Amino acid sequence: MSGLSERLEAVRGGIADAARDAGRDPGEITTIVVTKFHPESLIRELASLGVRDIGENRHQEAQAKARALADLDLRWHFVGQLQSKKARQVRAYASVIHSIDRESLVDALRSEDEEVDGFIQVNLTTDPNRGGVAPDELEPMVERVLATPGIRLLGLMAVAPLDESARVAFARTRALAERVRSLAPAATSLSMGMSHDYRDAILEGATHLRIGTAITGKRPA
Repeated sequence: MSGLSERLEAVRGGIADAARDAGRDPGEITTIVVTKFHPESLIRELASLGVRDIGENRHQEAQAKARALADLDLRWHFVGQLQSKKARQVRAYASVIHSIDRESLVDALRSEDEEVDGFIQVNLTTDPNRGGVAPDELEPMVERVLATPGIRLLGLMAVAPLDESARVAFARTRALAERVRSLAPAATSLSMGMSHDYRDAILEGATHLRIGTAITGKRPA
């Protein structure tokens, strides 16, 4: 418990420092603690430390945890690649989906009854097999999401490539986000930044950080 608490406080301090250096309010930044492969007991400890936003990237694991921890006031974020056939199951427990990246998934998330928050994931690499929409296909995807009932577009999500400076990659994402806002003025959020690069993400305007090991520690064997 003490180790988890110390790591959480260290990251909170790092976020506050980066926000101050960027001239931003730390309160406008949401920290999502990614808990994949970690037990439910760790999430309960996080909740006792004031964490509300939990991220998972595998549907079966996320679904089981959401059911087991239904007594806690948690907001579940799905941050991994999502199969269209699993979309309805995921939106049953997830408040936010960070990886909308193709038209078939948008169609699968359609709902006339309930709204889910969503980010369009953009691919910052030249590898078409990586998750995310290619930058030159971004506007049609934004229009598709906006035309689909049941999805509230928050903004863009991105993962910095390993072969590029994170700061440069996040600056590119920020520029792409300006294009998105020309079509969707309310889509002002940016989901970017993980354990090793969240400072760069904050300096480039991130509103949602997806942080795992820096807070949770190493994954269980």
